[in-house]
Amino acid sequence: MRKLEELGIGRPSTYAPTISTIQQREYVIKGEKAGEERTYNVLNLQGNEITDNNHTEITGAEKSKLMPTDTGIVVNDFLIEYFPDILDYNFTASVEKQFDEIAEGDKQWTAILKTFYKKFHPSVENTLAAKTAHKAGERILGTDPVSGKQVSVKIGRFGPVAQIGTAEDEEKPRFAQVKKEMSIETITLEEALELFKLPRTLGEYEGKNVVVGAGRFGPYIQNNGLYASLPKTMDPMTVTLEEAIELLQKKQEAEAQKHIKKFEEEPELEILNGRYGPYIAYKGSNYKIPKDIIPQDLSLQACLEIVKLQSDKETGKSKRTAKVTKPTAKSTTKTSKATKAATTKATSTAKKK
Repeated sequence: MRKLEELGIGRPSTYAPTISTIQQREYVIKGEKAGEERTYNVLNLQGNEITDNNHTEITGAEKSKLMPTDTGIVVNDFLIEYFPDILDYNFTASVEKQFDEIAEGDKQWTAILKTFYKKFHPSVENTLAAKTAHKAGERILGTDPVSGKQVSVKIGRFGPVAQIGTAEDEEKPRFAQVKKEMSIETITLEEALELFKLPRTLGEYEGKNVVVGAGRFGPYIQNNGLYASLPKTMDPMTVTLEEAIELLQKKQEAEAQKHIKKFEEEPELEILNGRYGPYIAYKGSNYKIPKDIIPQDLSLQACLEIVKLQSDKETGKSKRTAKVTKPTAKSTTKTSKATKAATTKATSTAKKK
């Protein structure tokens, strides 16, 4: 923000939204830079003797800094290449000055916009018409020794990806997600080829293959439609079948505990166990189960009564908000009594069942 202020870009009120926007678009991330170790010599002179000692230190380390992502670097390079005038610091500062002149009534905003688009529109047209040999941000690393096809990295729909082959090949290109700790600016051919060793099959469990793969959110274990995330402490290239089965069993247990009760008469209604306790899921909405009720004992009728009770409460809140009227003590008492009675009724129904 200090740099933005020095360059005369933006206003104090726009600094926070600007930084928030580039974080949301994943152009930058808040992270740490490990730094590099360097060796240096210390010479000491004592009397007539000189001693030479070697020391090491870490340089370039940074903590809690906003660092550009591969996507941010590619977008920035693209804009600088095709819209250098817009990306110029002086341009932004001059626009801020023109905004002030418009606010003070010294200039007409229509005239300023006309002047801007007179230069900007041709730049857009030229950029759209430009045909480059490869996509923005794409970097060719070399050739795959197995297939003989080109290996490259670029920004894909879900972030940086490595690619074997091209769109012009008869076979479809193969893709692999680039790891978070890697950068398309520095990744080597060998590192990119390592990414294509996944997915790999470990063996079988319950008659189905156990596969280790890598997805958008990291490595995972897959078996018969069940997916289990691989902990950061495990390496997808060295994880064993036994370790994978253990993860799958834990996932199965968690899934079994999540589903408490279902009703054939009402397939859309289910009692689930969530992060904050048991609740009723019905037609895309969730309804909290009172603490004094045992979820397993709830009947379909009791569940529907709880759903109706909480739906009525939400409807009542919406109406009161729309009218913007303060409820009287008498009406508040009536609402409280009705809520208590409905909850008691649902509880007693569940216990009887």
